[in-house]
Amino acid sequence: MGGRVGEPRSLSPPPITSQILWGPAGVPVNAGAGPHFDVLEVGHEDYVALIEADTAFWVLAPRPQALDMLLGPELPQAYLKKEARLAADLNQVRFGLLPSAVYFNPTERCNLDCSYCYLPRPARRRGRDMEPDRLLAALGLLADYFGRTLPKGARPQLVFHGSEPLLAREAVFQGMEKYAGRFRFGVQTNATLLDKEAIDFLVGQGAGIGISLDGATAEVADRTRRTWGGKGVFTQTVRTLEELADYPGLNVITTVTRENVAALADLVEFLHRHGVTNALLNPVRGTQPGGRALMPDQGGLARYFFQALDRAYELEQLSGRKLIIGNFANLLLGLVAPGARRLMCDISPCGGGRCFFAVGARGEVAPCSEFLGLPQFHGGNLFDQPLPDLLKTSPFIQVTSRVVEQLDPCKRCAVRHFCGAPCPAEVYAINGHLNAPAPYCDFYAAQAQYAFKVIAQGRLDNYLWDGWREGLEEIR
Repeated sequence: MGGRVGEPRSLSPPPITSQILWGPAGVPVNAGAGPHFDVLEVGHEDYVALIEADTAFWVLAPRPQALDMLLGPELPQAYLKKEARLAADLNQVRFGLLPSAVYFNPTERCNLDCSYCYLPRPARRRGRDMEPDRLLAALGLLADYFGRTLPKGARPQLVFHGSEPLLAREAVFQGMEKYAGRFRFGVQTNATLLDKEAIDFLVGQGAGIGISLDGATAEVADRTRRTWGGKGVFTQTVRTLEELADYPGLNVITTVTRENVAALADLVEFLHRHGVTNALLNPVRGTQPGGRALMPDQGGLARYFFQALDRAYELEQLSGRKLIIGNFANLLLGLVAPGARRLMCDISPCGGGRCFFAVGARGEVAPCSEFLGLPQFHGGNLFDQPLPDLLKTSPFIQVTSRVVEQLDPCKRCAVRHFCGAPCPAEVYAINGHLNAPAPYCDFYAAQAQYAFKVIAQGRLDNYLWDGWREGLEEIR
């Protein structure tokens, strides 16, 4: 199996054991005249991956034939026939997309004091809300912008994000009602304010609902997610989860920390038992000190994360019902269909500032929500400057021009375009600059190896959403 499926819509490094340079006729030469293939161990007894990293092209080669494939003319000749299309396909995903989504924080406040939050604690405790009239005005500015930049009839995605957006519930619901035909709305919430009236409204609007849950038991989940008074919210969150279990727009987001990493497989089993079909297991970002203090060891993170993926597969085999782990599924899509990926964190440049951006409660605009707590990366204010000008300011350019080809050791890594060296906000917070690899570098490399193993096992469809191939075109 090799290559990848093209997508017509605009939408420490792993071990390298061999690198061969090929001339135009497929003859090995000591010059950069042809493709450079890296050999990647993927943990499968029958296969290794051969990767042309510049275009993210790959082949799973049977171990006994891998050397012959590298030394024979067929592989480089087959690759060279596809090279231009592969390069154009990857270039479009990396540099050719338009912004089509907004993360909108209607308030700085939160009713919880989660220890790893990416937003500063003083703002979450005593921050500002965006008044309804001002929120409606902001949505109007955004709708006008997207109406000029996106194809006619396209509806950009707008996610009311946090802190806790339902603390500004009146403004949020007014905005959703007025602009229902202009945006695809979602709400990311801690679930504590999702009463029946709120659920009925959001479901009636067809909005996506993301709720946060970090463990299968109160003992685990409440270690990092508590009220300002120190009380856990596990029971209340699960009650809401049970009410929404059959809603197709439900998504559960888990922030993986050293406090819950060892219990990820238990959480997968818990979510599957409760009917959840989509979840994210996101390693905590080190953008704020609380998050940095809770970052798990990379070796343990990889081990427990893969145990959770294995458990999701086992449960699907037993029940016939999938629980898709979205961040891993996105990596798989990045391997087989780069343009079909749904998330833009694991590619370089990341999606911040080029595929999406964030708006804060004061109207500040940043490349992504992770940057809202870093004022030096605010491009300006939505109410003071035209949005196209904001997206061209220095903070945005710094993020959108950060590419793995300029980073060490990323520029030598075989899986650099399946990782993307994220997250720039986290990288900046830890290093004081953007020109550094991801703090989870070893984990991302291991995750790519695991993804190749899944493909070698013939399990690709088991880890992806049903219908993921629709609308795709194979590059031949």
